[in-house]
Amino acid sequence: MADVAEKASTVCPVARSLDIVGDRWTVLVLRELYMGAARFEEIQIQTEATPQMLTTRLKSLEADGMVERHPYNEKPLRYEYRLTEKGRSFYPVVHALRAWGETWCKDEGEEIAVRFVHRDCGHDVGLGNVCPHCGVVVERKDLDAALSAPYAKERADRRAAFKRK
Repeated sequence: MADVAEKASTVCPVARSLDIVGDRWTVLVLRELYMGAARFEEIQIQTEATPQMLTTRLKSLEADGMVERHPYNEKPLRYEYRLTEKGRSFYPVVHALRAWGETWCKDEGEEIAVRFVHRDCGHDVGLGNVCPHCGVVVERKDLDAALSAPYAKERADRRAAFKRK
């Protein structure tokens, strides 16, 4: 979200990456897209971003080539958002944040929020990106997600609260 002059001031790939995805809201928007959300309202509900904040992040992600807008309704004109190849390739970063958060940011006894099962063999891949059963490196497209009961309830409660507004 930096301007071109700021991006050009460094050759550091970490700094340049943070120019695109270096804030909480952008990463949460990407999380929702990886979880299958495509429409503004669902992304807003689950990220709890204000409409203005979400609009800004989606426009920025689109400008940076991470997402594309596709109309799904003519009157009124409404768009859904889809990850581009560039956006899909950021998934390992979110996966690493998830694994780190599951390891270091939970209360003792708290269960894993999202379990991923390798579609090809049906086994839980744990927190890694290699299926421990068959040894295959997995990507998001290879996995089915199963939300823990508390996380599923949290997401359902957000939807319900949004609809009551």
